[in-house]
Order: sequence, then structure tokens, then C-alpha cells
Amino acid sequence: MLSAAQQQQFQQDGYLVLPGFKSADEVAALRERAQALVEAFDPGEQKSIFTTDETRRQDDSYFLGSGDKMRCFFEEKAFDAQGRLGQAKALSINKIGHALHDLDPVFDAFSHGPELAALARDLGLEQPQIWQSMYIFKQPGIGGEVRWHQDATYFDTEPMSPPGRPEGETRSAQHEGPIPGVTTFWFALEDATRDNGCLWVEPGGQQGARGVLRELFVRDGDQTELLKLDATPWPDDSLAVPVEVKAGTLVCFHGLLPHYSAPNLSPASRHAYTLHVTDARTRYSPRNWLQRDGALPLRGF
Repeated sequence: MLSAAQQQQFQQDGYLVLPGFKSADEVAALRERAQALVEAFDPGEQKSIFTTDETRRQDDSYFLGSGDKMRCFFEEKAFDAQGRLGQAKALSINKIGHALHDLDPVFDAFSHGPELAALARDLGLEQPQIWQSMYIFKQPGIGGEVRWHQDATYFDTEPMSPPGRPEGETRSAQHEGPIPGVTTFWFALEDATRDNGCLWVEPGGQQGARGVLRELFVRDGDQTELLKLDATPWPDDSLAVPVEVKAGTLVCFHGLLPHYSAPNLSPASRHAYTLHVTDARTRYSPRNWLQRDGALPLRGF
């Protein structure tokens, strides 16, 4: 699937851009299905808002119980001071999560297949487990900022990136190296530009002195806490690089890679779909916010 040069680029930069990974028809089918799910969503009294300020999510049971469900979350700026939607429901949803890949046939088909399985192997994921899926709308005008972060903050594994192979395990020369922690698969479903809130990354920021885990989002029952682990600063303008891509592009990135997206103040939306994947050879932390009780088994690609 990946050339040796692409594998080396991923290891060096912490991310890899694969244009045209999904066809226009596949992208259209996923967008149509997401729209149908939003239309069927009746919020009633449930107005859970997605925010990257985890200090405001102390006891959001709707969010914490979504690991094995399909639930809609509103944009922070979707409501006015009186709690009323400022625009149509379809233009107010921030995302749908977090088990679309297991519970919906259209999302299942998009999230699995031999191409993704081969790609995962080339990225070092020998026993992939898909923990989470999210359909992200990045709505025009109100699409919220996603602050600088590392995905390993929310999907902690042990070991995160060990120096060698597990004891007693034989690995092929092709895949020699450390077992990856969480790996993100980010699919552009619309063109992502600087205007509508594309991703920004710090190339190489997953390794060396800057490749340290800065924060850890932990859960204890229905309570959560964002722990500050390291004072290494987030990237500034001199280090950040925009990832402007066309619809159908897949961007893969390392769990320690710092990344960010600006608010969408433009009239164009920026739909995307993400999968967060770990390797079954690592131990998934019982303190991670997203947990499953076994009723919905984890699967690979």
C-alpha cells in the first residue's frame, strides 16, 4: 500500500497525506447518510454541546455514554442567549459520534476494507482496533475552533511507543520498530482550506524533545479531568503548517502529533470523518474517557 518513502515520511513528519483515497461516490454516500441521521435526530431536552474545553464537560453523561452509540452534538455557538437555535438544526450540529463505524451500514462500509487494512499494517498497526468514529461538520460561520492537542491525550495506551518488540514476539523486517499508540485516520469529505478551518500540524512534533505528551484526559465514573503533564509549549506560527486538501483525501497522523483547526468563519462547511485506532498489542487505559462494556466488540479494518 505505502511505498518505503511514504512510510519514512510518516515516521519523520508524524503525518501522511493520501489524496484520492476515497472516491467521489463513497464521499457522497457518507455525506448523504450523515444528513439523514441529523434529520432523524430529535434533540428534545438533550442539547449536549461539543467543546474542546474539557473543564466544562465534568458530568456530561450523554457524551461519556456515547462510546457504543450514535449521538449528535451541537456547536458551541449554535444557541442564542435564550437557548434557541440560531439557524436550522442541520447547520447547528458539530459532530456525530462515536460508534458510527460499527452501528451504521454505510459508515461500516466506508470504515472497513482491504485498502484500509493494508494501510494500517504499513503504519505499524498489526492488530488494529477501531475505538471511535466521528463525522465532523465544521459548520459555516459557527464551526468551532479545535485547540492545539494530541490525540494520545484522549486515547492513552501502554506502552505508547516502546523501544522494541514485546517479549517473545517475532516481527517481520518490513514492520520492525515500535508499536504505535493511537493513530488517527482523517478523511476530508469536502475541500479543506485555510478559510473553512483546515487542519494545522507541527511536522515532526511527535518525536524528540517536543514529542512529549502534554495532557491526559482521564475519567473516574462520570467525572473527568484534564491532567497537565508537561509544560512544553504548543506550536506557534513558525512551526505550524496548514493541511489544505481536496475531498476524498485521507490524512493519517501519529497520536503525539500536535494539531489544531481554526474556527470556520467562512460561508462554506468543512465536513470530515475520523477514526481513532490502537493496536491490540498495547493496553488501552481503563482511565480513558471512551470505554466499551463488551456488548459491542472492537473490530479492526
